[in-house]
Formats: sequence, structure tokens, C-alpha cells
Amino acid sequence: MDVPGGPRLTFRVLGPLQVQGTAGPLRVPPGRQEVILAALLLETNRIVSTSQLVDLIWEDNPPETARTQVQICVSRLRKLLVDADGEVALTTRPPGYVLHTGAGNVDAALFTGLVRRARSLGEGGDREEAVRLLRSAVTLWQGDCLTGLDSGPLANAARQLNEERLAAVELRIRLELELGHHDRLVGELQRLTHEHPLREKLHGQLIQALYWSGRQAEALEAFRTARRYLAEELGLEPGRELRDLEAAILAGELPPPPAPAPPLVRGATASGPEAPDGDPAELDAASPAPIAESIRHETVPHQLPADIADFVADGQRLGTLEKALSGDGRGTVGLAAITGKPGTGKSTLAVHVAHALAETGFPDGQLYCDLRGTTAAPATPVEVLGRFLRALGIPGQLIPESLDERAEMYRTRLSTRRVLVVLDDAAGEGQVLPLLPGSRGCAVLVTSRARLTALPGAHRVELDVLDEDRALELLARIVGGDRVAGEAAAAEALVRTVGRLPLALRIVAARLAARPHWTLASMVQRLADERHRLDELAHGEMTMRASLSLTYEGLAPEDGGLLRLLSMAQAPTLPSWLAGALLDDHRPFPSDLMEPLVDVQMLDVAGVEPSGGFRYRFHEIIRVYAREQLAAQHPPDVRRAAFARMAGGWMHLAEEAHRKVYGGDFTVLHGTAPRWRPPSPYVDDALADPLAWLDAEQAALCGMVGHAAEEGLHDLSWDLATSLVTLFEVRGHYDLWESTHLTALAAVRKAGNLRGTAAIRASLGSLYMSRNQYDTARQSLNSALDVFQALDEPMGEALCRRDMALIARTNGDDAAALELYRRSLADFGRADDVVGRAIVLTQSAHIRMRQGEIDLAQKQLDEALDIYEGIGYAGGRARTLRRVGQVLLEQGRNDLAVLTFTEVLELCRDSGDVIGEGHLLRDLGHAFAMMGRPDRARDFYDRAVSSREQVMDFSGGALARLDLARLLTDEPGRSRKLLVPAVEVFRERRMTRELAEAERLLGAC
Repeated sequence: MDVPGGPRLTFRVLGPLQVQGTAGPLRVPPGRQEVILAALLLETNRIVSTSQLVDLIWEDNPPETARTQVQICVSRLRKLLVDADGEVALTTRPPGYVLHTGAGNVDAALFTGLVRRARSLGEGGDREEAVRLLRSAVTLWQGDCLTGLDSGPLANAARQLNEERLAAVELRIRLELELGHHDRLVGELQRLTHEHPLREKLHGQLIQALYWSGRQAEALEAFRTARRYLAEELGLEPGRELRDLEAAILAGELPPPPAPAPPLVRGATASGPEAPDGDPAELDAASPAPIAESIRHETVPHQLPADIADFVADGQRLGTLEKALSGDGRGTVGLAAITGKPGTGKSTLAVHVAHALAETGFPDGQLYCDLRGTTAAPATPVEVLGRFLRALGIPGQLIPESLDERAEMYRTRLSTRRVLVVLDDAAGEGQVLPLLPGSRGCAVLVTSRARLTALPGAHRVELDVLDEDRALELLARIVGGDRVAGEAAAAEALVRTVGRLPLALRIVAARLAARPHWTLASMVQRLADERHRLDELAHGEMTMRASLSLTYEGLAPEDGGLLRLLSMAQAPTLPSWLAGALLDDHRPFPSDLMEPLVDVQMLDVAGVEPSGGFRYRFHEIIRVYAREQLAAQHPPDVRRAAFARMAGGWMHLAEEAHRKVYGGDFTVLHGTAPRWRPPSPYVDDALADPLAWLDAEQAALCGMVGHAAEEGLHDLSWDLATSLVTLFEVRGHYDLWESTHLTALAAVRKAGNLRGTAAIRASLGSLYMSRNQYDTARQSLNSALDVFQALDEPMGEALCRRDMALIARTNGDDAAALELYRRSLADFGRADDVVGRAIVLTQSAHIRMRQGEIDLAQKQLDEALDIYEGIGYAGGRARTLRRVGQVLLEQGRNDLAVLTFTEVLELCRDSGDVIGEGHLLRDLGHAFAMMGRPDRARDFYDRAVSSREQVMDFSGGALARLDLARLLTDEPGRSRKLLVPAVEVFRERRMTRELAEAERLLGAC
């Protein structure tokens, strides 16, 4: 299935369901298999649960064998899709299945991407290009979505896509009207209003087109026709927009039509200029890659916290902020700062405004970060930029270390996007300035207790307390309008008593809502009796302490105790098991301990975990108050014991995550600090995807390394830090790797903990190797090895010698490397660590292969694979299989090598390893080149270039460019375009061998 002028499609759902095979269309058996495939295609690259598929097929009456029948259908679909024309994989991912394929292979995904790009271009002023893309998008349709498919629930999803198609047509017509093309649109609009007589927007566009074409009488008749349709079908009069249009025509007040835009020629080539606008499917010839490719790699972050339902605010203030962030005519990045005292609702207002603007104003994503400006450890710009770059699709391994380089990469990434950045709780201007994008298409919204007067070009909004009307409105939304109306005088007294401070009002209102038998007057009396004050947060005669103490003193003793202990937690959000750990309560549902605090708004529900458990969050003011009470009411030994249990809970979970990734306690040392075990069902659910859990809890886990060190738990601090390398290594979090380890190193050295010191130094040696700092790595590893030998610690010795062997191998000293690998194998044998053995076998096999000992290399790799498959370590299996593929290439078994590389490529994609994906695409290019299939080789090299450069891995991209140029000696023009940027990269990175070859090929062009 081909799109004229565009990419070849594998799947169509915009019309009848169709699948393109390598030898022609594939027939999907009607019925259940069609429904399942359609559901998976509508959610491409996302999990569709088995329960959803059961509901789609049988709706309300599934048989007992429903899940088994779904499994059988999926198995048959897998066999069918083997012959699909494109890269497709149907994989099992609890709780269901995922169909993996590029967005450019599915017409619905391609349609959505084209419309999104067109909308952005139209908002940016490039209407002609937007119109062209919208025409291309609509030509993808071959009828109503999923025509002929029998599934009620799927029909609802299809109707949504059909609606998006019409919306795209309306958008394109609006843009053409703005371009002055009204005369050519009349016929099309007459057809569309006949086909969709109830769509007022189309009627309005027809009326405008007729009037601007000098056909005033027909325009008024078109209005009367629309009114007649609406009255007959719906019993309604036309909407305000149509009525205003008629009135403007009758009064002669409709503005004249826009002047037709001059023709815009793009991408003219030797074969002639670009096709005219009348060819809707023609794509930009000057583009370096198909539109589908750019859509396929687009990363759109959506990081905003949830909005609140009972929000109240000044409409004028909202409008001012929205205009400052998204208004037309500004020449720089939109910048607004919300400042004010604690508790005035700065964060709430920022999140509300951001949600209001997200979809229409900033379609390319929203970034959010709590800068922790009011805490003892504010987020650094380097840390925040690292988070944002990862959210924008840059792998951790490619993120530079310095602030300037990260800021440059961040601005480059945002230069062509419309993204809203929300920076919550900024300490000052210095924290914000490096986080500002350079593109006027982006906007930044900052909240801070500081006034931020030195923030250039910022529109500032300073929040104070609510005025009385809005305070009463907020009270009514929480406790009920009838109660406020019934005690109007008491309600007014109550909002005055709490100083109209939003947070204070929310707290007392929550108590009233939870106790409907209390009167508002009784609450006023209780507040009047309060004498305690929260010193730092005074507001007139009313303070936050008075409000907080009123709620706090009403808590049951066990709830008050938990609130105090929870204040020790420094994580951004709190999982429910923390309550059990702090109280040493092993109940299966520890969230029951948290909920009483939520009821009185001393804790907020921050979200739901993938496992279904709730997460909670303190307001910072309440945390300060609770810590005051903690110091006053709990002796030090009670606080220390509770903290040790909390830290032990994080340690247990991190340890279990490592076990699930590696298949056991392999290649890691542990300390003797006690663990606290959260409920087993929670652990099983949370760690169903251990790397995802480590990602989600990264901030809490890294913070606990430092917190444990501060509290004197040095053995737990180093143990947790080294356990987190499971995450740091896979995701490329090198800065976190270093910061956590240096914190732990200071703690163990101060305590004289030799084993912990050696473990941290050995792990730092691995980090320095990853950064190519081989001299520093060797020093750190030698220091650790001396201690491990003195302690007779075989695991530590094995890890050090393994990494020292890798340094020797990198430096070309194969003999020294093999000897170190031999001794490391013996050490791992003493430690009974099979994964360590498999890693050494895989690494040393590369040397054997390089020395021509192919059979020995294959034997080592086979043993390593047996180990990994036996324990279920997918990451190790992928790395070893790649080496197996390279051995197969050396043996001339090219077909098997291709199959092996393809399998590893799928493993990389499943785990989100974009660096590994780039390696495997290049490996496949090598394989096809050796097989004498240059067309396939060029395809994979080309995709390797795109894959690497998309994530700003320019050295990897330059290598793939060089590979591709070797095959293009008969195309000197294209070869030169590939080589010129590659030479610049090789010269900058001092890759002398590659530079020499690239310059030689360039000279021959």
C-alpha cells in the first residue's frame, strides 16, 4: 500500500482494515482476529490489555475460555504478520499485548502526525505548508475508519478518528480562507455541507466563501438553509457565530477577504519545481527524511501534575497569564512569573494555566519540574536540564556533563517546537535562567516565593490572599453551597478569620466537609481560641500554625504520630508502604494508615502507581509544621528506629529490583544494614517492571543515599548507592552515579568502613570507564582491589579485575586483558556468581574473535547464553547475542547473523535502548553489505544515521555516514553530503583513523 509521494504503508485502518505483505495484500481472517488487530493498531506501540480485547470481542457476555481464545488469535496473528511488508513485532507485555511498528507504517498514526505538524505550522504563520500537509493527511483516508468491522466499542474509537478527519478538513479550509482562496472553495464546501448538514463550522465557512466571492445573495441563502437544517433536525436556532456572520453581511460589516498569498516554491530540483498545491500528496522534496520518519522519532512529554476541580481564580489574571505565555506578536520566549507568600496557591494557579494552554497553545509537549527552591537542597540547573533532555528523547549516555553544553543541547532540541516549561518553586533567577529556551515558540511559567525582579522580560503576577467573594466561592465548593448560604454571616467570619489564605481555608473547609454535623459558627469559635503561631508564616492576626494546629489536634493519636514520622521522608511523593515502615505495621494495605490524613487534607493524593496503589504528598508548610511536632514529641531513639525502617524499606525494594533485572544477587556487593520488607503483593506489583520502578523512584532513592549518610547509616548508604548502578548504567545517569557515590564515600570513610569504601571505589572505577577516563578508573580500581584482597572478598576482586581487563582490552593489550579475565573468572567462581562469569566470557570472546579464534569465541558465547537464558537476564542475553551475530559474520554465515541481529534489535526496542538500536541497525547494514545486497545495506545504514543523530549521538551518526558513503561511490553528490559533516565530527572528536578514510573518500567525490 503506497501513499502517493510518501512512504509505503504496512497497515491501513482509515477505511477497511488492510495489511500489506511482502508479496501483496495479506488476508486477515474476519471476526476476532480482525478486531484484535484493529485494536492493537489503534494503540500502536502501547499495551492493550487482554481484558480490553475480551470486552471488544464479546462485550458483556464473554465465555469462560475468552482469555484462551484471545491468546490463540494473537498467536495466529503473529504467524500472519511474519509476511508483513515492514518492521512489525507483536509481543506479550503484561497485562496484554503490544504491536510494535513505526508510526509511518500505520495510516492513522501518520494522519495524526501530519495534522499535528500542520496545526503547529499554521499557528506559526506558514499557512501554505500547513494546507499542503493537511491535504496529504486527508488523502490517506479510503472511507470511514474500520469500515465493515463488527465491534461496538471499536466503532466508538473509529467515530473519534472520523471526527478528527472532519476537523482536519475544517482546519485546512479555514487556513485556505485566510490565504484568500475563497473562490476555489465554494464547490467543495457545498458538497461538504450537504454531506454534513449539522456542522455549523462548515456552513459558516461556505457563507464566508460565497460572500467574499461576490455572491452575497447566495451567502444569505446558505445561512437560511443552515437554519432550516438545524431547526428540522434538532429544533435549534443557529449558534452565535453563524448569527453574527449573517448580521455582519446584512450590515455590510464583514471584513474584506484576505489578499491571495503569492505562490511559494519549495525544494526546486533539477527535474523541475515542486508540484503545485493541487497535488495534495506531494511531500517536501527538500526534506532529508520522509515525514513518517520524523513523526516516528518525535517525543512529546506531558509532565504536568493533575489540575484540581475546585479551582477559583481571577479571570482577568488568568487571561493575562495566558496572553503573556501564548499571545501573538511576541518576539522572544514567553515568560511569566507567579510569586507570593506560602499558601497563596502559586503552584495551583501555574498548573491550572498550563493545563488550559497545553493542547492548543503548546502541542509539542509540556515540561514540569519542582525546583525545590524552599528546601535545603534545591535542584541544580544541571540536574533539571538532564531530566528535561531525557524527557525530550535524548539518552542519558549522550547528555553532556557541563551546564553550558546541556543548556545548548536543550535550546537546540526546543528550537523548532512549541513547548511549555513549568518551573515550580524556584529559589531565584540564577536557578531559572539556564532553563529558558531560546525559541519564541516556547514559553516558561515560573513560581517562586522570591520576587524574581531580575528575570528579564518576565510578566509578573504576585498572588496575595483571595478576595472575600472568591474565598466564599472556594468554601462553598468544598463544604457545599447550601451550608454557606444557610450560615452566610458565619461563612464571612470564617474566611476573615483564616485571613483568606487559600491553603488555610482548604484545611478548615475539609474538616467541615468531613463533619457535616459541625456548624460554620462552631469552626469560627474554635479558630478564635487558637493561640499557637507558625512563626515564619504569619499573616496579619491569623497564621498558618493556627489553622494547622486546629486540624492536627483533632487527629487520633495514631494519625498524629504517623504525620510526625512522615515528615522525615524527603521523597517528592510518598508511597503507601512508608506508613507501614515508619510504624512497623505489616498490614497488607498500608494506604489505610494514610487515608485519615488525606481526609483532613494534611496529605494530598499525588497520583496512582502502575500497581494501583496511591501516592501521597505533603504541602511543604504542613511538612515544616509536622517536623516541629516530631522534634517536640518523639525522643531521638524513636526517630532513629523509624528512620532505619524507612531506609531499610527502600533498600529492600532496590535490592529486589536488581535481583529481578539480573535474575539474582549477581555482580553486586551488599552490606549488613537491616531491611524492612513492604507487603509482598505491593513488592510484586511495583517490581513487575523493575527498571520502570527504579526510573519512577529515582529521586527518592538517590535522596535516601544522602539522607542515610546524614543519619549515620553509612552501611546502608553505600549499599543503596551501588545497587542503584542497575539503573544508572542502563539509562546513562552518569551524573547521579557520581553524586550518590561521592556522598556515600564520604560517609564510609568517616566511619572507617573499609569494605564499603572499596565497594564505592570499585563502582566509581566502572563509572570512569564509561566516561573514557581510563587513568582515573585504573587508580580507583587498584585502590579498591588492594582492600578487597586484604579482606579476602572474592566478589570485590572479581569486579575490579573484570573492569581492569576491559581497560587493558581498550588500550590494545590483549595479553594483559586475557590474564585479568582469567583471574576474574576464578574470583567469580569463588563467589558463586554465574552472571559475573557470563559477562567475562562475553567480553573476552571479543578478543578471541579479534585474534581469529572463532571456535573458542563461539564456545564462550554459547556458555554465556546458557547462563543468561537459565536465569532470565534479558540485558545480558542481548549483549551476548550481538557478539554471536558478529561471530556468525566472521564465519560467513550471513543469513543467521541477520536473524540474530534482528532479534537483538527487537530486544533493544522493547527495553527502550536507543543507543543499542543504533548499533544493531549498523550491524545489519554490515551484514547485508557482506551479503552483496547493497540496497538493503544502504537502508539500514540510512536508518542508523537517523537513529543516532535523532538523539544527538553525532559520533555514532558519523560512523554510519562513513559506512553509507563506502557504498555510494557511484553517487558522488550524495556521498559528499554524507561525508562533509562526518569529517567535522571525526576531526572534533579526534577519531584519526576514521577521519583519514573519510577525507580520502571525500577527495574522490
